[in-house]
Amino acid sequence: MPDEGMSAAATPSTPCLLPPRGTLLAFDYGLARMGVATGEIETGTASPLATIEIESTAKRFDAIARLIKEWQPVACVVGLPIPPDGEGEHPLAPLCQRFARQLNGRFRLPAHLVDERFSSVEAERSLRDAGMKDWQARKQKLDAAAAQLILQQFLDAHRRVAG
Repeated sequence: MPDEGMSAAATPSTPCLLPPRGTLLAFDYGLARMGVATGEIETGTASPLATIEIESTAKRFDAIARLIKEWQPVACVVGLPIPPDGEGEHPLAPLCQRFARQLNGRFRLPAHLVDERFSSVEAERSLRDAGMKDWQARKQKLDAAAAQLILQQFLDAHRRVAG
C-alpha cells in the first residue's frame, strides 16, 4: 500500500485527490538521466520540460528543488516501470518507488506512481515521426518526452475519474 502522500497508478479504480487547478511535475526516472515534464490539471495537458543528468544524488535533488521552486507544483508523478507482460517486478521499480517517497519526504508533495510501460518506446517513435532523424538529437529529448507521456497518461486518467 502506498505511503501517505503517495498513490498508486491513477486509474478509474484508484482515483487520486487533486485540486481542480495546479501544476504537476512528472519524472521518468533513470540511472543516468531523468526526464521531467510539466502539466496543468485544469487544461489536462503535459509538456516536456528538461532532462536532468544524474551526477550525484545531491546534484539531482538540487536540480529538482530548483524546478519545484520555479514551477510550484501541487503534486509529482513518477513513472513506475512494469514488465511488458505485467508479471513480476521490473529491476528499476524499487528505485522509482524510493524516488517517489524521497520527493514526498523532501518536498512535502504528493507523489503519484504511474505505469510507464512503453513510454520510452512511444516517445522515441513520436520524436522520430516528428522529423528527428538523428539519434543523438532524439536522445537529448527522449527522457523529457517520456516524462510528458507519463504525465499525459496520468492527467487523462484523472480527467476520466473526475469527469
